[in-house]
Amino acid sequence: MLTARGKVPLVTRQMLVFFALLFSYPLWASAVGLYDYIGVEIAIWIIYALGYNLLLGYTGLPSFGHGAFLGIGAYAYGLSQLDLSGGVWIGLLLAVCAATAAAGLVACFLSHRRGIYFALMTIAFGQIFWFVAIKWHGVTGGEDGLLNVLRPELGLGVASISLKSNTTLYYFAAALLAVIVVILWRVLHSPFGAAIQAIRMNETRARFLGYRVWLIKWSVFTLSGAFAGLAGGLFCLTQESAYPDVMSLHASGFVVMMTLIGGGFVSFWGPVVGVIVFFLARDLLGSVTEAWLLWYGLLFMAVMLFEPEGVAGAWGRIAARLGSQKVAAPAAGKEAST
Repeated sequence: MLTARGKVPLVTRQMLVFFALLFSYPLWASAVGLYDYIGVEIAIWIIYALGYNLLLGYTGLPSFGHGAFLGIGAYAYGLSQLDLSGGVWIGLLLAVCAATAAAGLVACFLSHRRGIYFALMTIAFGQIFWFVAIKWHGVTGGEDGLLNVLRPELGLGVASISLKSNTTLYYFAAALLAVIVVILWRVLHSPFGAAIQAIRMNETRARFLGYRVWLIKWSVFTLSGAFAGLAGGLFCLTQESAYPDVMSLHASGFVVMMTLIGGGFVSFWGPVVGVIVFFLARDLLGSVTEAWLLWYGLLFMAVMLFEPEGVAGAWGRIAARLGSQKVAAPAAGKEAST
């Protein structure tokens, strides 16, 4: 594996497997009953969930209004295309900047809070942004949102690529996701990553150790909002519209459920698993019943009751058990031979 400073791998085996599956998806998706568009959705929500897991899984800060920053990114991208006629890169840059600014502003009020007070304030701010999106008709289009945000061509310097095809759009989203995975891996295995995990384990002790806890919490919240803004920009590009529903409280709850059911507290890859489980459940259960969200909620409750560490935690425990059995088998053979 490639390593940085001889310590932390830049690219791990898990990343290589993930990237291989990610970029080969259009080749085998139809064989298992999937399609390119759902692949685009999954890639976007993985970016969103990985960024959110910086808060919930690694810092221990529950944000229940994070959909606000996804929506702000979507609206910023949509307005850049409708009013400024900007390209894809300009739109995504504005989406990230707008969501980062909003998250930084909100974090100013949250960084000195913790526990239930932090969580409740995230709900309050999320509802404020959602209400503004619905009522500010002149900018956001109200309940109808921004419509007819056409997919422009993607400029690559010497050439341009049309994103009208879902397959092309998928590869673009997958490439951005691959970059985000590497960036987040480096962030979480840096001194900053160690600091946010120290805050999760014991905020008071981290403060006594000399960490500027409020500043670290402000930084991680703002950074998480930036990733949500990027996901929002891609969401608007994909849907060709931006609407306030993605900022609502129940939509914000989706990313929380994805992170928890996947095992974000115990694994970097937990949100990835959670997003895949959510979209597969949506499509599979949705093809059987309109009340698919009810059954998904029951599945979520079952996982939280019987497997609180999520799918990643269960997989890790199974792998450890199988590994211990492999070690025990040769040892038993040696004892028998003696």
